[in-house]
Amino acid sequence: MAGKVFFSVSMSLDGFIAPESPEELMGRQWVELQRWVFPQRFFRERLKLGSGGEEGRDNDIVRETFERTGASVMGKRMFDAGEQAWPAEAPFRTPVFVVTHEKRDPWERPGGTTFHFVNDGIEPALERAREAAGDGDVRIAGGGTTILEHLNAGLVDEFSIALAPVLFGSGIRLFEGVDAARVALEQVRAEPTQRVTHLTYAVRER
Repeated sequence: MAGKVFFSVSMSLDGFIAPESPEELMGRQWVELQRWVFPQRFFRERLKLGSGGEEGRDNDIVRETFERTGASVMGKRMFDAGEQAWPAEAPFRTPVFVVTHEKRDPWERPGGTTFHFVNDGIEPALERAREAAGDGDVRIAGGGTTILEHLNAGLVDEFSIALAPVLFGSGIRLFEGVDAARVALEQVRAEPTQRVTHLTYAVRER
C-alpha cells in the first residue's frame, strides 16, 4: 500500500480545533478558525462558492491536500454536523468511511462523494479506506476524537496544522489525551503565509 495516512486541520493558537458544543461546531468560532481557507480559489471552486479567489501558497496547500486524498475517515460527530452544513456536492469527492454505531446504507452524493458507515471501529474503517484509496493517501478528516484515536493507535504517518491567529479559550483540543510516551514527531516543514502558519510533521513511534 503506497499511500500515507494523514490528517490536516486548522488549529487556534491555544490548541483548539473546534468548539465544544455540537450546535456550534460550524458556528462563529469555527468560521473564524477557517477564515484563511474560504478565500482560496481552489476551495471556492470546490464548494461552488463563486468565481475568483486568492492564489498563492495557501491555495496550493488546499489543492494539494484534496488532490492527494484517495479516501477519508471521519467520526460520527463530524458527519452529523456536516450532513446539515455541506452542500449537496460534498467537498470530498472520494469515498468517506464514517466510524459510527449507527447502521445505515451507503449515502451517495452528487459529485463523487459516497459515505460508508462502519460499525466495528477505526481499524476496519481505515482498512476499507486504504483499499478504496488505492495509491492515494487516506485522510483522517476528523473530528478531534477520531484523529486522536488513530494517532494513539500508531496509524498516522504524518499531519499538517494550519495555525491560525485565533484564540478559542475552550473547546476541543487537538492533542488532549495524546499518548506522548508512544508518539514522537519529526518536523518536515514550517511555512508562514499572511493568513496562517502551515506546520507539517512526520509521526514516529517513540
